[in-house]
Amino acid sequence: MAACGTETTPSGLKKVTVEVLDHLERLALVDFRDWEGVQRLEKAIQFADQLHAVNTEGVEPMDSVLEDRCLYLREDNITEGTCTEELLQNARETVEEYFIAPPGNIPLPKLEERDTFLQVSE
Repeated sequence: MAACGTETTPSGLKKVTVEVLDHLERLALVDFRDWEGVQRLEKAIQFADQLHAVNTEGVEPMDSVLEDRCLYLREDNITEGTCTEELLQNARETVEEYFIAPPGNIPLPKLEERDTFLQVSE
């Protein structure tokens, strides 16, 4: 049985559907218009699918891989002088003393409007 959004080929490999690629592109703003990107994604899914074979019954989830150790916070000591102005010179855009990041969630064209190398799966 194939995972949601994938199709299993006769050789047993899972292929990602165009609809899933479109959804992932919108979520992550990653372009999957070439075979290399799609193949990398399919290999990552295939690797992650191997985790289903691990028996985790009775294993408590961890909050951190270091949860068996006592982690102490250190004092935040300033070791250099104030270099705010020097650092802000590296920013493309600032407001007061803050870096301005580019806007996220840039709208992408709809699947039907984009030039894609894949055909919509049926």
